[in-house]
Amino acid sequence: MDTVRLELAAQRYREAERALDSARADLHAEAVAALRQTEERGAQASVARITGWTREYVRRVKKKADAAGGGPDA
Repeated sequence: MDTVRLELAAQRYREAERALDSARADLHAEAVAALRQTEERGAQASVARITGWTREYVRRVKKKADAAGGGPDA
């Protein structure tokens, strides 16, 4: 059994997971920021289109951020 290759593959996987988690957090933060910067009609639809998320998911992301204490202008 080639454990060196297995260890390298496991390390790459862990690094990729961390990168994905970080990118997800960044995307959530940017989506919430975009929604907070405007009262424009269709803002949720625009965020949904750009991110590929459903409008319901966009609403949940914003609601969760607001509940975490970010407030409307954070």
